[in-house]
Amino acid sequence: MPRRTVSGTGAGDQAGTGKPRTSRTTPAQASASPSSPSPVAEYGGWRMLLNPLWCYHGFRVSVLVLTVFGVVMVFSSSAASNVASGLSPWATGLNQSIFCVIGLVVALIAMHVPYRVYDRFSVPIMLIAIFMQFLTRTPLGVEVNGNRSWISIAGITIQPAEILKLAVCMWLPGAMLHAAKVYAERTERKWLAYAMPLGIYAAALLGVLVGKDLGTALIIIGIGVVGFLVGGFPLKWMLAAGGVLALGVLVLVLVSPNRLSRITAAYQTCSAEDIQGVCYQATHAKYAIASGGLLGVGIGNSREKWSYLPEAHNDFIYAIIGEETGFVGAFAVLLLFVIVGWCMLVIATKMHNRYVSMVLILLTTWICGQAFINIGVVVGLLPVMGVPMPFVSAGGSSLVMCLLGAGVADSMMRAQPEVRAERNKL
Repeated sequence: MPRRTVSGTGAGDQAGTGKPRTSRTTPAQASASPSSPSPVAEYGGWRMLLNPLWCYHGFRVSVLVLTVFGVVMVFSSSAASNVASGLSPWATGLNQSIFCVIGLVVALIAMHVPYRVYDRFSVPIMLIAIFMQFLTRTPLGVEVNGNRSWISIAGITIQPAEILKLAVCMWLPGAMLHAAKVYAERTERKWLAYAMPLGIYAAALLGVLVGKDLGTALIIIGIGVVGFLVGGFPLKWMLAAGGVLALGVLVLVLVSPNRLSRITAAYQTCSAEDIQGVCYQATHAKYAIASGGLLGVGIGNSREKWSYLPEAHNDFIYAIIGEETGFVGAFAVLLLFVIVGWCMLVIATKMHNRYVSMVLILLTTWICGQAFINIGVVVGLLPVMGVPMPFVSAGGSSLVMCLLGAGVADSMMRAQPEVRAERNKL
């Protein structure tokens, strides 16, 4: 029977008993309650770095600053080469601005999609991404600088590997959670529980490798290693799979004189002949950073971008950032990526939903891992890999997919109780 209320009793009493009324509140309601302690009070001092609300807003601001700054630097680093090629100095910058607007709109839509939707449709998204990746080996495929990693459809060039990175981040957590459940329930041939995730992941990695894009393949491998580890994949199998992957990468390096020379050039002294050959790009990147000093030569005043540094607006844009904005600007970009990664990991550790937590961890691995690899290449810590800097480097596929990934991360963060409570107040 429906509960009846009796008039004439106090608001704080149970009807007709005179006893205090008790009520249950959800965590979100408790967080939103005026009487509950504020997040600022709970996270005083250095603990403010662990405040989910600060991390949520810090993540969003950092991504936006990196994106806008990236558009400025793409224009600055590409203007000279465009003029030398007979194009408008604004051509590449304007193109990047268009993709920036598209990416921000896509991110805005993605952040309002409930995380359950991503979990539900992650399998078809993954399969579509793998299919698109294998299209690079068809007549639709386009080869650039020796890598057949793009497809052209109706005059639009797309890099499917960028879609694949995000797809792996959304699909692998759900696949691993399901596999771990099946593994715990099986009494024999338990390895079959992980057969499906391993097969799909191997197909995705193979699709990238057949395009000869080893740099992107290493990013996919990094995402996979972290995903399998946090997903509970048996450690002994993990070590065996890691050995096979390491052997495969070694073979790919040894059979390619170009890859081998780039690796050896990064860790040995370059001769005068090498500086004009295999060491040319890395050497001029160091020249650019060294010229920047503390405050830089000023935005637009780079000398290395005048056809000295190849891919100045793309893979080596961090060198131009160091030259034009100096140590201060280069450190600020590095710090923004640290903030992005820290904020996603902090909220991931405060999530009770394992799928959401794992997705945030994998997105951190992708975005921040790729950024640090790009920076490592530019400063000479790593060999040249052809990996762009997320949000900053020129490239429509990379920028749009990174912003879409940020939108997905924003949606996941909104599932955290304190962030959800704040959003409900708005």
